[in-house]
Amino acid sequence: MTIEERPSANGKKIYYRFVWGHGASDKMSAGIFTYAKPKTQVEKNHNKEALVLLEIKRSQLVIDRQAIGTGYIAAHRYKQNFLDFFEGYVKKNVRKGKRHLQSSFEHFKTFIGKKSLPPIEITEDLCQRFRNYLLDKFNGDTPMNYFSEFKRMVKAATKQGYYRYNPAEDVKAKAGKNRRLKEHLEVEEYLRLLNTPSLNEEVREGFILCCYTGLRWVDVKLLKWSDLGKDSIKTRLIQAKTGLPVVVTMHPVAKAILDKRKSRIKKQEESSNIFSLPTADGANKILTAWVNTAGVEKYITWSGARLSFSILLQDERVDTATVALLLGHSTTKYVNETYKRHRPKDQTAIIAKLPSPEKIGTNPIEPKSA
Repeated sequence: MTIEERPSANGKKIYYRFVWGHGASDKMSAGIFTYAKPKTQVEKNHNKEALVLLEIKRSQLVIDRQAIGTGYIAAHRYKQNFLDFFEGYVKKNVRKGKRHLQSSFEHFKTFIGKKSLPPIEITEDLCQRFRNYLLDKFNGDTPMNYFSEFKRMVKAATKQGYYRYNPAEDVKAKAGKNRRLKEHLEVEEYLRLLNTPSLNEEVREGFILCCYTGLRWVDVKLLKWSDLGKDSIKTRLIQAKTGLPVVVTMHPVAKAILDKRKSRIKKQEESSNIFSLPTADGANKILTAWVNTAGVEKYITWSGARLSFSILLQDERVDTATVALLLGHSTTKYVNETYKRHRPKDQTAIIAKLPSPEKIGTNPIEPKSA
């Protein structure tokens, strides 16, 4: 590999590039220049430092090219402390109102128990131990959510060249042992909540809007006046095929809630949020109290609104492809696996379908004698 000098048009500076062949793709700018005739001490110092940096870059490029196809990753290609990479990934990818990624990072730091971790120590065994740590610490979907975010981060590191093979790929994210099936609302429970006031109208109206649109808590928390059309809501969800936002048609109840809020708020700036919701945990606590006041004897969380939206549409024989589209999914996978009815609406009617002795004229207690 050679270093080629190229003078500037006015001849005052010299630019450099690395050359290792005759093709256009065999040349790369070094991004470094020196003064052709340095006059001041500052220019002389610049030249001296630039030439040292030029040699360092050349050495790194030689190592990179020699490592192609070997699986070896040169030290200068990654952060020496993998926690720095994880933290940088969080800052670039965390979304407002999305807690799982940040929480995954915080719990990983606690699990590691030290301030520095070389990338080479991220092995399949360590990934398994971190997953088990989360399973021991949390119940329900929480360990699965946190570890899924961790896996996405390691996958990104692999794509950036930290690893030849993804060390977390074969470690499956799992839910905790006490995973609770999420409960949903039936039609009569919908109506009961509509007629029950809450101490926090922001939460009440936001939750009802989700029940009638299928939006998530974070969607409503970030919803702005500029997202509203005449009879529709433009969501933050992006359709995979078109790259355009998912647009949800508003039910009259959803439209009435937003019209009510608009009449109460004198000044609606296009960029301002429609709702002022507390944190997800805070919203769920208020929601629980409101649901209890309404006499709904179920454990309903905010995600229950989206689940109820899907189930009640399916009860009315809306096909799963349409439901998936309304939820912002490109396939019916999640509708068939997650957003479906897990419990019968009327258990008495279901049990009554079992064979009945009365239908064949036998005594249900005393069997016929032989």
